[in-house]
Amino acid sequence: MKTSVRIRTRDDEMEVPTPIGLPTLVQMAFEGVDLAPLWNMLVQRVTETDGDAAALLDLSTIAHLQGRPQDRIALQAEALRFSRIYRQPPENAGVAPLRVLALMAPGDFMANIPLEFMLDAANVNLDMLYILPGEPLPEIPEHDVALVAVAESDENQKILAEIAGIPRNWPRPVVNAPERIARLTRAGTWELLKDAQGVVIPMNLRVPRDTLLRIQVGATEVGQILDGAEFPIIVRPADSHAGKGLTKLDDPSEMMEYLSEWPDEDFYIAPFVDYRNDDGLFRKYRIAFIGGQPFACHMAISDHWMIHYLNANMHNDAGKRAEEANFMATFDESFAVRHCVALENIAARAGLEYLPIDCGETRDGKLLVFESGTNMIVHSMDSPELFPYKKPQMDIVFAAFEAMLRHAASRRPVAQSSAA
Repeated sequence: MKTSVRIRTRDDEMEVPTPIGLPTLVQMAFEGVDLAPLWNMLVQRVTETDGDAAALLDLSTIAHLQGRPQDRIALQAEALRFSRIYRQPPENAGVAPLRVLALMAPGDFMANIPLEFMLDAANVNLDMLYILPGEPLPEIPEHDVALVAVAESDENQKILAEIAGIPRNWPRPVVNAPERIARLTRAGTWELLKDAQGVVIPMNLRVPRDTLLRIQVGATEVGQILDGAEFPIIVRPADSHAGKGLTKLDDPSEMMEYLSEWPDEDFYIAPFVDYRNDDGLFRKYRIAFIGGQPFACHMAISDHWMIHYLNANMHNDAGKRAEEANFMATFDESFAVRHCVALENIAARAGLEYLPIDCGETRDGKLLVFESGTNMIVHSMDSPELFPYKKPQMDIVFAAFEAMLRHAASRRPVAQSSAA
């Protein structure tokens, strides 16, 4: 994208829409608050005020929370027609809040880094600029540091390429290189880490639907394309997240039923790795690398190999919560030391200032990497009564994230020019 970067540097502050925002709306939904009255109020605002972009964006978020994806898309597109920039001001502004400009992609919660959660309580003025393919950049607010918040996905590859094409001499420091984010496909993550010392990562291969059909009828052996691996394998639609369509197939006969349920044209396949502990339970860890350093974000324990925090029954099992609390409390002296070589290699190879991963441990004690992605949810919304250890740990994570941005902002003097 050949475009200029025009920054508002005059004393008069640029007017930017300020929505209610993701943290407040998600917390309300999380707590079971009826969003209908708020929806009606926002609809009235839109009706009475043409171009109320903030209200439209909030309506889009509510539609997503209510499971209405088409409404979410339409409302977000209408909001972006009126404004491409939205602001989350600091809740309790201290002296000279850090001014962060986030480069964002349109989409749902998985399209970008969950910045609004991570910076909700920080002394940060967050301006979110949505990048639209083929569209020039609007005039943007003055900022101390820019952050590429766009996450890797099929849909976002074009946006990441456009951001990478913005003139390299952006007049402010930029965090998270878009070309390094773009390579974090499932196959790309495997290529990046497959020979990293201390790391075990199953081969992830993207294949067309026809390949799975050939495996099903015996025309292609799994080992021919998965480096000698045999069944069971795991399969998922190519651009799915949060376990959507993720299934373990124990033999080729199960392929047809799976494909009848998922009509996608491309899939990822990988060997299944049995990573259960001696007690028969599986453990999945979410680790965030911030400025190259690993931080514990959560741990989920389940009797099923496919673990998500919400389906791991952590809420109803005090023993699991106690183990997670200990994992967080001892992370720096235990897990991070045990896997120091692997963690150092991942951080170095990724080359990103911010990157979360999901991982486990093999039976012989190595770090088993499942996936990486800047869009992984990192939050502190869990009940403080049930999870008293969570917020203190997430406060550490969020403080490290803010400190990383402040350090990045100081890397070089702020340019005086408003164009690049």
